[in-house]
Amino acid sequence: MTFDNMHNYYEALVLERIVNTLARESELDQELLEDIACLALNQLPARYVRHDVDMALFLSTREREKMQHRVNEAVLHAAQQIREGTPTKTGP
Repeated sequence: MTFDNMHNYYEALVLERIVNTLARESELDQELLEDIACLALNQLPARYVRHDVDMALFLSTREREKMQHRVNEAVLHAAQQIREGTPTKTGP
């Protein structure tokens, strides 16, 4: 038994936002972009799905816009933390 089809729907949204807004910035290398993705995802709720199309079909326009807004805010906040060198809490 495998569970390869399950994933957090926010992952693709966060990565898309990072690629479209931050990936071209020279001071942000691959590792920093991955750190930003992790920090952003930790700010968002988990929305696990088996297929993205299932989520897209059942979201209203308002819900989709709200999710996108939350992603934008989370990525901006995470990028700011990385740029400022703000330490992050890694334990309980």
